[in-house]
Amino acid sequence: MCETLGIPKSTYYQSLNKAESNRDRGNREFTEKIIRIHEESKKRYGAPKIHEILEKQGHKISLKRVQRLMKEAGIRSIIVKKFRPTPSKEKVEERENIMNRDFSTTTINQKWVGDITYIHTLRDGWCYLASVLDLHSRKIIGYSFGRSMTTELVEQALENAYVSQKPNDGVLFHSDLGSQYTSDAFVEKVQSCKMTHSFSHKGSPYDNACIESFHAILKKEEVNHVQYLDFNAARVELFKYIEGWYNRKRIHGSIGYLTLQEMEDLALQQAA
Repeated sequence: MCETLGIPKSTYYQSLNKAESNRDRGNREFTEKIIRIHEESKKRYGAPKIHEILEKQGHKISLKRVQRLMKEAGIRSIIVKKFRPTPSKEKVEERENIMNRDFSTTTINQKWVGDITYIHTLRDGWCYLASVLDLHSRKIIGYSFGRSMTTELVEQALENAYVSQKPNDGVLFHSDLGSQYTSDAFVEKVQSCKMTHSFSHKGSPYDNACIESFHAILKKEEVNHVQYLDFNAARVELFKYIEGWYNRKRIHGSIGYLTLQEMEDLALQQAA
């Protein structure tokens, strides 16, 4: 074969025993680390977050190199269609929008937001998740999961948030104009917690963008990639996602790649 190709035998044998270069070895080791981080995040992390984790682990690597290695290995973050708001045609009574898209805060337990989203199960059909988010830490501080979209569902979510946070009087709670949030029972609940209630304008989801964003992330990273057998199966997995992943392990670029629990702990330290 060497005679046919016109190459020396020594060149052929050297090619068989070619040593791996330092660059190739580094790429291989980084790719293994990238795959591990990607799998631990259940394929939720893209290049920026994986790059941040590698740097926190003490590795010197550029974002472009991470992107290139991920592309070569066929690794990508979970992707879904972007949320596109559609105005509701239901006739509702406008109420005061005190928040007015001012999501700024100086510490935790100043402004909370709440909303409901739909979760499908194979046996029990549509179920409903009501969530409450603190605008400073962006942590989910209370939630309730039920088979019906009732006033009791949103009351329980607010109660759970109130018990876990024990806030001072005067928290501003913002929601949409859904019948659950405008009901007399929920108005009484807000008043009993000594909170002020603010409402989105009709057909304006951006008035409650932060909780809408959480529910979109929940769908993108968890709900759209599994089929829940029934209500109980969904309840367990949502608990794992919210309490085990989203609040305590997932890093967030908008707050300097901290976890939400770290952000809350930092706020408590600053207030002490």
